[in-house]
Amino acid sequence: MLRSYLDFHRATLALKCEGLSDEQLRRRSMPPSALSLLGLVRHMAEVERTWFRRTINGEDIPLVWSSEGDFQAAYDGGSSTRAEAFGAWQAEVEHSRRIERAAESLDITAYQPRWGHDVSLRMVMLHLIHEYARHNGHADFLREGIDGTVGA
Repeated sequence: MLRSYLDFHRATLALKCEGLSDEQLRRRSMPPSALSLLGLVRHMAEVERTWFRRTINGEDIPLVWSSEGDFQAAYDGGSSTRAEAFGAWQAEVEHSRRIERAAESLDITAYQPRWGHDVSLRMVMLHLIHEYARHNGHADFLREGIDGTVGA
């Protein structure tokens, strides 16, 4: 069930971006916010990477868009392209799926340094569902502002 809901929200983000040009995907919501659909895709690549690869799998790797660990850097999609952002996001989703499927149980735990305690794979999946759901709400408004398209 967790896998299905997570994949539903991943697909929803992709759907919100479907058929748009790079310029439309980079369009910001409103000043001073840097929020854009492309920025959301980049952000979710960082979220997938951080929670599945860095936390659950224990990989010592930097963020995709910031070697200094600045999670906000991903939101700036001003010079990004669909190919770059979606390529990184889809690669991270595939890593996440491999890690989740290879796990012995959803009860495995790993230390999450930003939170200062161990987290289970189950909690990570729930957290990502929450992250996607929240940002898909943002994506609804962004897409409607670009071309009037509403709904999932």
